[in-house]
Amino acid sequence: MPEPTLIMGAVAYAPKVVTIWEGFKAFFAKNGLAFDYVLYSNYESQVEAQFDGTLHLAWNSPLAWVRAERIARSRGLKVQAVAMRDTDCDLRSAIVVRADSPVQSLTDLRGKTVGLGALDSPQATLIPLDHLRNEGLVKQRDFEARYFDVLGGKHGDHIGGERDAALALMAGEIDACCLIDGNHLAFGLDGTLPPGSTRVVARTGAYDHCNFTTSPGAPAALVDRFVSLLMAMRWDDPQVRPLLELEGLREWRTGRTSGYALLERAVDDEGFYDGDGRITNPDYRY
Repeated sequence: MPEPTLIMGAVAYAPKVVTIWEGFKAFFAKNGLAFDYVLYSNYESQVEAQFDGTLHLAWNSPLAWVRAERIARSRGLKVQAVAMRDTDCDLRSAIVVRADSPVQSLTDLRGKTVGLGALDSPQATLIPLDHLRNEGLVKQRDFEARYFDVLGGKHGDHIGGERDAALALMAGEIDACCLIDGNHLAFGLDGTLPPGSTRVVARTGAYDHCNFTTSPGAPAALVDRFVSLLMAMRWDDPQVRPLLELEGLREWRTGRTSGYALLERAVDDEGFYDGDGRITNPDYRY
């Protein structure tokens, strides 16, 4: 009898996703784990597949984790965050202005235009809006929010919206933009934001990003084997390192959920999902 196969879902936010998971599939096979993956065009379909028996686990964005956990809780079920990258932990987003801007603090954004990423981006939209709200600034009341809504359903797992917002900032079309710290740095290195051209006026609190989320009823033995193989991957192993580099990490860590509180609050305040995981944002398209 053939060994049971662990089925994972992943979102195809870029062509490299196929290369990444083909590489991991070969790694798992070499180490005795039958593994396969299903690609989705958006996280909403992927999360829903976690509840119809299609997937044993999914490589979820933080927003997808929030939805999966809410759906599970509403049905009396459980999902778990079993693993994440070192680079998924303790991230921050920045609210950035041009270096010559008169804006010196968040208060100065009253009456201004703030550029955001995709409507469903935790890092460039939901969490920054939450930060501004908690500083007394509410979109469309205290400032104009301009969305750079690229690739709906991908939950900001691309840099398109953030790059477009950064370019609009440089062109003087908006007064500030929101982006994850890592992209602010990257855009400085690739010339999107020339050196010395911007200032950070605020940073959000820390939050976590992606995780492997189990589906309800997933085979525990297969999941445990999957996680143990991830944790055994070492940066100094020349056969493993290319896989880690492709997926943007140096080591895997045990999954945690303590880093999603800011996003949970933002999802509620923005009316993105309800408490049962239903999509409630009327403008969301994926």
